[in-house]
Amino acid sequence: MDQRTLAAYDTAATAYAEDWHGQPPPSDLHELIRRHFAPGEPTVDIGCGSGREVAWLVENGFPAVGFDASEGLLAQARARYPGLDFRAASLPDLAGLPDHGYANVLCETVIMHLDAGLVAPAVRRLASLVRPGGTLYLSWRVTRGADARDGAGRLYAAFDSRLVLDALALTSRTGAALLLDEEATSASSGKTIHRLVARF
Repeated sequence: MDQRTLAAYDTAATAYAEDWHGQPPPSDLHELIRRHFAPGEPTVDIGCGSGREVAWLVENGFPAVGFDASEGLLAQARARYPGLDFRAASLPDLAGLPDHGYANVLCETVIMHLDAGLVAPAVRRLASLVRPGGTLYLSWRVTRGADARDGAGRLYAAFDSRLVLDALALTSRTGAALLLDEEATSASSGKTIHRLVARF
């Protein structure tokens, strides 16, 4: 994770959590999860932030654990959802997470906070978490042209979707399939995102 981005989240975790939880529900994301994820199977949310999607996953039959690099955001998640499981881990390494450990892997608008040179290794690591027959949902905020930072210093890396697709191809196992590849407007944030769903 980019250190200035991580510092921004740690410093203003409460404000970010309030903003995210005040947004409209991500109905588009939820529809895709219902369509492609296997209910009742081990699920992980990488970059879980303040826990909103982990809570939704658990409530809707996807037993989930949330991981985030920001201790500030993890504190928010644990305070909001004390009965759920939130742990520290950072892309691209995700130290301690097992290979092929999850049927459902969610990584919603996280990888754009990495230096562009770390995007492909992060994608390969995310794919390594998925069990045979399992599914990866991956999205990122689209930044065109050059890398940008917002007023808080958060990095929004500019990279072509082919970088992600090529990284997935390198890690594809027999029978891997790309189920979704689209650019869309998030129903929750209103921002332009690119999202992929891959079955391994």
